[in-house]
Amino acid sequence: MTEIAAIILAAGKGTRMKSSLHKVLHPIAGRAMLLHLMDAVDALKPAHKVVVVGDKAEQLEEALGDTAVTAVQQPQLGTGHAVQQAESALSGFDGDVLVLYGDVPFVRTETMRAMIDRLHASDNPAAVVLGFTPADPLQYGRVIADNGQIIKMVEYKDASVNERACTLCNSGLMAVRSKELFALLARVGNDNAQGEYYLPDIVNIAQGDGRVCAVVTTDNPDEVAGINSRAELAQAEAQWQAFRRAEAMADGVSLKAPETVFFSWDTTLGRDVTVEPNVVFGPGVSVADGATIRAFCHLEGATLGEGVEIGPYARLRPGAILEEKAKIGNFVEVKNTRMGKEAKANHLTYLGDAEIGAGANIGAGTITCNYDGYFKHKTVIGERAFIGSNSALVAPVRIGADAIVAAGSAVSRDVDAGELRLVRGEQLVKPGWADRFHDAMKKKKAAAKKV
Repeated sequence: MTEIAAIILAAGKGTRMKSSLHKVLHPIAGRAMLLHLMDAVDALKPAHKVVVVGDKAEQLEEALGDTAVTAVQQPQLGTGHAVQQAESALSGFDGDVLVLYGDVPFVRTETMRAMIDRLHASDNPAAVVLGFTPADPLQYGRVIADNGQIIKMVEYKDASVNERACTLCNSGLMAVRSKELFALLARVGNDNAQGEYYLPDIVNIAQGDGRVCAVVTTDNPDEVAGINSRAELAQAEAQWQAFRRAEAMADGVSLKAPETVFFSWDTTLGRDVTVEPNVVFGPGVSVADGATIRAFCHLEGATLGEGVEIGPYARLRPGAILEEKAKIGNFVEVKNTRMGKEAKANHLTYLGDAEIGAGANIGAGTITCNYDGYFKHKTVIGERAFIGSNSALVAPVRIGADAIVAAGSAVSRDVDAGELRLVRGEQLVKPGWADRFHDAMKKKKAAAKKV
């Protein structure tokens, strides 16, 4: 197999996004759109990945880390000029090059592979272009082709009326052999309406040399939809969510109101999971078989075991681990806490930085007081322990197995296994005091009305 390199163009200013964040770093399903594309590229096991940067380059370099090298395009003089900036990074590389766009995040690995395969077909094309047929061609560049071989590539602004009538459009994505790509780019001029160096011009140049160039067409125009504004970002999010919901249901998940459930890019769900309406999955959530997530729950960084039940109105934050058949009820928040098998907290509770044993019962209104203003501290609750309602467990503290903490207690010292801990002020009883108080106040109020 010929080695593959990917050049991803991300140097534009993205002015229509009106943001201090680089356009390609805006998230879809909780992940930067650029990283969605990089995932699809990585499936090809490329030898090189070069991201061409310009505006806000430091943001891209931080997001990419050591996963790709960057090449700077400054100033921005068109797509052809952008690709040229990757030449030094690919010095000595003799494989196939895919040219992709950071704001076109949904291109499938299969589509990229189809472009590479076409590059090695028997007619030996100099370049392969990815085409698509949108419902409305708008101002896309056109691909004039016959039987998969390109006759002409033309930008909309430079196209004739007859050429604009063609509905096969240029996505901008391309596959070219490295040894030919930069030689062709060196011959591209900027005699056009925009005064820019267009990448598609290499097709016309190659054809002028008598070479064949080919087009591969995607059957899904959404795959090559670019994202340039907040509205288009919202459309991309909706597109991704619709696909993921359908995938989840096909895999054996019951969504009671699919259009109200929102997934993250890495959400994993087992079989026979039930998700009720208005549930949001943030990044890092894994749900095992048979779990039930009731309405209006928000989960992030959480792991749910088999048969777990949460909600309605539960919030699971990063580090929440619920073991088999644990239960979290309404208005319960869990953070950095492990709930043992069949442990439960059914109502109005905050559990933070805690270890809760199997079968433990956490009463309504319980709080693990984990933060002293400077440091976080841990609460450990043993198996089958019972924590009464409206209790405050002041960490660091340990509650032993089978212990009982009486309702309304503020526990600041360890409770031994099997012990009852009752921490309340003494109840003072004054018989008849309330009756005397009411009589006196009623007389004062009557006297005030007479004045």
